[in-house]
Amino acid sequence: VQLQASGGGLVQAGGSLTLSCAASRRTFSNNAMGWFRQAPGKERSFVASISWRGDRTSYVDSVKDRFTISRDNTKLYLQMNSLKPEDTAVYFCAVAKSSIATPRSNEYIYWGQGTQVTVSS
Repeated sequence: VQLQASGGGLVQAGGSLTLSCAASRRTFSNNAMGWFRQAPGKERSFVASISWRGDRTSYVDSVKDRFTISRDNTKLYLQMNSLKPEDTAVYFCAVAKSSIATPRSNEYIYWGQGTQVTVSS
């Protein structure tokens, strides 16, 4: 199984991007999914997660009210608004082993390859 993240790029501060994540060969309609990011020189960290039905979401405090995670039958999305230079990172999508949204990276079993987001000041 491969997860393909896309939609990253270079944007000015205050701008917007939408990341997408698609899975090859199968769907994960019964699994929670999430987004993580890794900034240069830092460890990978939680950004947002969504339950299997999409009715429960959670966010790291630094992105609340700016980012929105969503999903449909085939893809996971991350709408990012009011981007800041500190949002610069490689963003990873992931599939959780359960249906419950979680910020814990050890609860995720499949990971995408990452897409670069760069926010200039």
